Parts: sequence; C-alpha cells; structure tokens
Amino acid sequence: MTVQSDLKQIKARNKRVELDKAWETSFTRRLAIALLTYVIVVIYSFLIANAANIFLSSLVPVIGFLLSTLSLRQLRRLWEKHYH
Repeated sequence: MTVQSDLKQIKARNKRVELDKAWETSFTRRLAIALLTYVIVVIYSFLIANAANIFLSSLVPVIGFLLSTLSLRQLRRLWEKHYH
C-alpha cells in the first residue's frame, strides 16, 4: 500500500464517520423514530383494548421520546465537561 492509497482510505472513512454522526443527530432521524413509535403505540392500543382516545393517548410516548432526545444532548454536554 502506498501513502496515497492509505490517505484515500482514511478520508473515505472520515467521510462515513461524519455522515453517521450527522444522521444520529438529524431532525429526519428523530421524526422518523417518533412517527414509527406513534404507529406502533396506536396498533398496540387497538390490540389491547378499545382505549378512549387512542390517537391522543398514543402521543404520550412520542412526546416523551422527543423530550428525551432534546434533554440528552444537554446532559451529554454536561457529562463531557466533567469527564474530560
């Protein structure tokens, strides 16, 4: 292997890592998880019982998820300050 091919491999890997990081923090990912969670909870609610206001009550875990993603970022920053 040459230095140039090694450098190309490193740059390609760095690009993949940066893309992975961007995806993990993207609004699209959060929205997709929230929507999937909502659909699963609606289906679950229909299966377990005829719960009153299924569509509204199914929003509870979705809101919890969204709040946790917002607060975890701040918690991680705090953790990083004290960890280093």
